[in-house]
Amino acid sequence: MQLQQLTQLVANPPSLPVSNTPPPPIPSSPASLPSAPMARRIRPKLSCPLDFSGERHNGHAFLNSCSLYVRLALEQFYDEEERILWALTFFKSGRAAKWSENIFCQEADTGVFPIRTWRDFEQQFWVHFFPVNIEADAINALEGTFYHQEGRIVDNYLDNFQALVSDIGYMDPWTLVVKFRRGLRLGIQNQITTMPYGRPANTNPDTWYKAAWRID
Repeated sequence: MQLQQLTQLVANPPSLPVSNTPPPPIPSSPASLPSAPMARRIRPKLSCPLDFSGERHNGHAFLNSCSLYVRLALEQFYDEEERILWALTFFKSGRAAKWSENIFCQEADTGVFPIRTWRDFEQQFWVHFFPVNIEADAINALEGTFYHQEGRIVDNYLDNFQALVSDIGYMDPWTLVVKFRRGLRLGIQNQITTMPYGRPANTNPDTWYKAAWRID
């Protein structure tokens, strides 16, 4: 009996029930799918300023380093006083350490921190740690021979020369060429002035810089 039933099932299989449930939707293209949450922005790693001992010739670079760090990491500081205290942590020796000590002595005497804003800190820093007269120092350097190239490569000589003329504010092209040529090693001067063709004009400092660099 069972064998006969099985034979009938194989010959006439039952039909499956028809479902009224619609098929699942086909996934949409990647462009229409919800976008993944944007990755969190990774900030660049910041370098702290170097320790400062109070030399005036390093004052500008130190203050620039502090200002740059504060600008890029402003959220790290609760208020302006905290920024100033952070900057003072780098005053570890020399005149800088003495100046920092005096500030805290004033606070101990009055109960009030004497520098109220970052702008006040910058102004006091300029007075105590910037060169007294940058322009006069640069003029004196260019009138002497200390700025001359001598054993340096042209790249280093040019960096120093451009820093000096920037401090003075020299803009006249002829003056720049005269000063730059005067400081070059004599061999480079002679090769430029005796170039058979393409000799730089005495009113075009950039061509003099490039010619000196090529010859060097």
